[in-house]
This record gives sequence, structure tokens and C-alpha cells, in this order.
Amino acid sequence: CCSATILRSGITSGCSVLFSLVLHSPTHRYDNQVLQTFTSTMFLAGMFSSFFAGTMCRKLGRKATMFTSACLFILGAGLQAGAQNLAMLFVGRAFLGFGIGFANTVVPLYLSEVAPFNFRGGLNMLFQLFTTIGILIAGLVNYGVQDWWAGWRLSLGLAAAFALGLLVGSIVLPESPNSLIERGQVEKGRAVLERLRGTKDVEAEMEDILEATELASLVSLRQSYTMLLTKAYRPQLILSCLIPFFQQFTGINAIMFYVPVIFNSLGSGRRASLLNTIIINAVNFVATFLSILTVDRLGRRFWFLEGGVQMFLAQIVTGVVLAVQFGKYEDGDLPTATAIGVLIVVCVFVSAFAWSWGPLGWLVPSEIHNLETRAAGMSVAVTTNFLFSFVIGQAFLSMLCAMKWGVFIFFASFVAIMTVFIFFMMPETKGIPVERVPITFARHMAWRPIMSAEVAQQIIDRDATRTASRAATKAARDADAGEKAKEGPIGGTAI
Repeated sequence: CCSATILRSGITSGCSVLFSLVLHSPTHRYDNQVLQTFTSTMFLAGMFSSFFAGTMCRKLGRKATMFTSACLFILGAGLQAGAQNLAMLFVGRAFLGFGIGFANTVVPLYLSEVAPFNFRGGLNMLFQLFTTIGILIAGLVNYGVQDWWAGWRLSLGLAAAFALGLLVGSIVLPESPNSLIERGQVEKGRAVLERLRGTKDVEAEMEDILEATELASLVSLRQSYTMLLTKAYRPQLILSCLIPFFQQFTGINAIMFYVPVIFNSLGSGRRASLLNTIIINAVNFVATFLSILTVDRLGRRFWFLEGGVQMFLAQIVTGVVLAVQFGKYEDGDLPTATAIGVLIVVCVFVSAFAWSWGPLGWLVPSEIHNLETRAAGMSVAVTTNFLFSFVIGQAFLSMLCAMKWGVFIFFASFVAIMTVFIFFMMPETKGIPVERVPITFARHMAWRPIMSAEVAQQIIDRDATRTASRAATKAARDADAGEKAKEGPIGGTAI
């Protein structure tokens, strides 16, 4: 149901060629403000809507937010497909952005809450997997309609078909038990939790959710934003801002949106450029699927670090290749060996992103927050993501024009910084129930002084007290069950 959410990446990358906004030189030919603004409008709208998505998530629930997202998708796609002028095209793009803002806030949150903690990483990454499927299908459509005068209408309207999947999912899927309990429907939440886990033995998880709900009930939505500024929640706030920021400054959106432009600038023809995009999108899908299979076994840190090193090396090689080849050939004249070499390097970069910062950039912000700040924290993460997506989308073509190959060295430097940051500052969260992930920050040697040792120790002591209390309750419950097992069916001693 999530493939609609970033179907726009493949569509826009193809439309950048289909629109044929040709100017003069190999790099300046795409330095066009209309194309950049068209690409960036969606991000600005998504950034704006993510704040409202946080409010709706908490007040009306996750399902209602997903339903709203799907409706906005369908409206935006319809306006774009039927656009009679640029204004209509941009309005449709904005509505699509509103839908993405809602979807990117609620879907990772929903998946983190309904998934068992030992499979949370892989199940949450289904969001990114369906995203890559959408991008791949969009690339295939762009390739198929490239010679049709109205092909761009089909490409831009295709999001509506995928949004129907999100719409159906928002109707038939169960509400998150966390959301139900947070809104006072405790028994219904318990029933949903039992159905999701396939067992009646959900007491420990229910106690986590109930305790988190009790704390959340004392905090209004506005207060949940201000709470993020306090010492106890400082690590979550910092990560919720920096991870989306770093995700965008890997340069992935620049590459995925403008890969056809880059290949055209190197001298590859339009058809070959779109075909290369399909290959890259297929690599994106396969690498994301591999990450789903391994993230709950190898952990978040492993993929962050491995992906960072691989992306850094790929960006450096890409920069060197472009420095040698940029502008040497006319369209369609790029030597086969050079084209294959560039394609391989870009695929290496995309695969690294697809099994690291791509899915983890959404997974980690959705699993690190307490319930009382979860909707607010995810809104902050999505807003940050869209803000810098807007910045990169608006600036990349101008950067490509001005910096040429240097733009990839620019992104490589950020990849190096973010990899070092993850090494020192990111605690491992695999296999930890979502309600207990925040405890890892209080125990982390880098975050303790940032939170203040006193606040961190209070969190640790509170968790220790709670754990001891639950152990005593469980022991008493087990002892009571043992006594009942010794009794006969009518109260006598069992024989």
C-alpha cells in the first residue's frame, strides 16, 4: 500500500527528460527553474502537511491519517494528469506533496507499532520496499511512453492507481493498538494486539503500552513538541533532525530524480538514459529487499556504517568519472564502455543507500520516541526530510551546472561526516520493544552527558523499578497458576 508514497521519484526523473527542456550546454541545458520548482513543490507541500499529520495521528488515529493521505494522492495525481497549464500542474504537485507528508508520517509509525519487536525492522522497511517498487514501475512506464506526446500525463497520473492500494489498506487494516489505547479504547486495543501477536499472552506488551499511554495522557500535542526540547528527550530530537538531514545529503534524491539528465549530459541518448534509470531502480529494489531480510539480524548500525563507506567510495569514483567525461560527447555518442562504467558506479551507490540510509532513515526516527512524543517526533523527522529534499531538489540542477563533477564530491563529504556520526552516536535498537528503545540513550556513553547524567540515571532507575515490579507480578501470577493446576476440577487435590 505504500508504493504510491515515493512513486514520484521515478515519475519525475522520467518527466525531466520527457519534458525536453533543452537549453544550451551539456550541463546548463537542464538548469531550468521550471523543472527545479516542479520537482521541489511537492517537498514544500509535504513539509507543511507533516505538522497536521502529527495532530491527526494522535487525535484521530493512524488509519484516518492513512485514508486522508490516499485521498490527497488521488486528487493530486488527477490534477497533474489532466493539467491544462502550469498552474494546474503545480497545484496537483502540491496536493501530491500533502499526501506524501501524511503518508511518510503515519506509515512508518503504524508499522513500528503493529510489528513484533523482533521483526520490527524488516516489517517497517516494507514501507521503503513498496516505495522502490513504485519507483521501478514508474521508470518502466516512462520508458514505455517516451515517444507518446501525452506520455507525461500517464506518468504523472499513475500515482492515483497506486494510491488506491493505500486507500484500501487504510480501510481493511486494523488500527494500531497503541493508538486505540491512547484514545481510550483499551479493550479494543488489547483485542487487536492479541490478534496481531497470535496469542493471548500479551500482558508484558500491554503494560508497556498502558504505562506509555498514562504518561502521554498528561501531555497535550502542543506540549509534546516542547517536551522534545527537554533534556530527557534531547537525543531523540537530535536524531529525528539529523538522520533525515543526512539522508538527503547523501545525494540520493538528486541522483534518483536526475539520473536521465546526468546520462544525457554525459552524451547518452534519451532512450538509453531512461533504460539506465530502470536498471538503477531495479538495483534499488533488490538491495532494499536484502536489507529487509537482514536488518533484524545484523542490526541498524551495521547497515548504516557499511552503506556509508560504500556510498562515500561510489561518490568519489562518480566524481572522477564525470570530471573526465562531462560534456565530451553529443547525445547518443557516449562510448558503451564508459556508459556501462558510469552505470555500475551509480548502481553501487544506489544499492548502498537502499540497504542503509534509505529504509533506516525512516525506521529509526519511528522507533526511538516515547509514546507521548512519538507523533510529534515523527512530524519533526518528516518535516526535516522534506525541508532538505526541497533544498536539494531546488538547487541540484544549478549545482550540477556550476560545480559539474564537484557536486558528487560535495555529497561524498557529507557521507563521510554522517558515517562518523553514526559510529559514535547511534545506539543499536534491534530486538528492543519500541516502548523501551528510549532507555538505550540513557545508557549510551555519548548521550548521557548530553541528556545530563542526572536525568539519564533517573530514566535508568525508573526502568529498573518497573522491571523489578513486573518480575514480581509475573512470579506471583505464575505461582497462582501453579496452585490452581494442583487443584482438582472441583477444588480438590489433583490425582
